[in-house]
Amino acid sequence: MQDQQPKKKFRLGQFLFKNASGMFGLLLVIVSVSCALFAPWIAPFDPTEAQLTSRLAPPSISGADTAHLLGADQIGRDLFSRIIYGARISLMVGFFGVLLAMVVGTILGLISGYVGKWMDDLIMRLADIQLAFPFILFAIIIMSVLGTGIWKIVIILGLTYWVGFARLIRGQVMSLKELEYIQAAKAVGGSHIRIIGKHIFPNVVSSILVLGTLFIAEFILLEASLTFLGLGVDPTIPSWGGMLSDSRNYISSAWWTATFPGIAIMITVLGFNLFGDWLRDKFDPNLDV
Repeated sequence: MQDQQPKKKFRLGQFLFKNASGMFGLLLVIVSVSCALFAPWIAPFDPTEAQLTSRLAPPSISGADTAHLLGADQIGRDLFSRIIYGARISLMVGFFGVLLAMVVGTILGLISGYVGKWMDDLIMRLADIQLAFPFILFAIIIMSVLGTGIWKIVIILGLTYWVGFARLIRGQVMSLKELEYIQAAKAVGGSHIRIIGKHIFPNVVSSILVLGTLFIAEFILLEASLTFLGLGVDPTIPSWGGMLSDSRNYISSAWWTATFPGIAIMITVLGFNLFGDWLRDKFDPNLDV
């Protein structure tokens, strides 16, 4: 009777050590998402309530009911509460913007790579035109027609960044459709929809998820940039970009009004970037984004 090979034990510490940056990124993502989901229970104040007696109050950890942990803004609104609620806007734009870009880009990328010929040329020329069009100019045009708002930003980001998904998927589909098992599926009469859905799409899902994770971080930055320029979220809604815009005239006298929203953006973007890099190394190390 042959000796059985001893089973390798899963060592949590070793796993975390090997993937320290990825796990740290995941932790930051979990913190950001938790703040967005549980904002009403975490925030100590109403983020839109102004208290002129607390105008530009500095950060305080005294524990008093009127104390502002991260200070207050120019009209006395609690910064900590506004940052917590601002996570909702940034993550909403990031997730739904990526979802829209992912759906549009995936469909067009699959069609372009699988059908080829004139369809490929048409879709790729549209992609080239999109890449040549300045993002800020495109945002200004859309905002002037549709007005400002969260969902307008989602539409702008989705209609701009579908190109990244389409080009990535197109290249992978063009390689996959030449493989023997794909040719065999065609030979036995498999429909194009079945071949794409059963044999091609599952092989590109990992690349789609990796790119989507990295794009969430970029979308958060873009949303903050558009809101900072007055092209994004309504000023009455707590958002990180809006907080930075409001603090421009108080940086020298009230540093906390700009510092803490900036740190919130940095932490969230860093978390998604680290987590996305880890996913890329794990699932698709050859992905070039």
